[in-house]
Amino acid sequence: QVQLVESGGGLVQAGNSLRLSCTGSGMSIDTFPMAWFRQPPGKEREFVAGINEDGGQRGHSNDVKERFTISRDNNKNTMYLQMNNLQPNDTAVYYCAATSRRGIWTYAWAYDNWGQGTQVTVSS
Repeated sequence: QVQLVESGGGLVQAGNSLRLSCTGSGMSIDTFPMAWFRQPPGKEREFVAGINEDGGQRGHSNDVKERFTISRDNNKNTMYLQMNNLQPNDTAVYYCAATSRRGIWTYAWAYDNWGQGTQVTVSS
């Protein structure tokens, strides 16, 4: 099982950018499709973006596809989420996840391994 640790969250003003990182340990991430989810205050966890094992396929939710970009560097055992033009409704705890299932899954139940989450707060 791979352990995942997120970093890069913080407090920013609307319109600014952040880059989240998710680093794996214990084993290589290069055999796992991975994803970012987020959980806004008082709401359920929601899919943000997913990426296949080699980074050749990606998917983003409609809410973020013009502003966020998922990527990965398997040599560094790390996945990223570049978030541009952040807005207050992007405020959430952001989680990275990995799955042993093939493909990009938008459902949280499909993922076997989760990080502890990193807080992103966007002020207006």
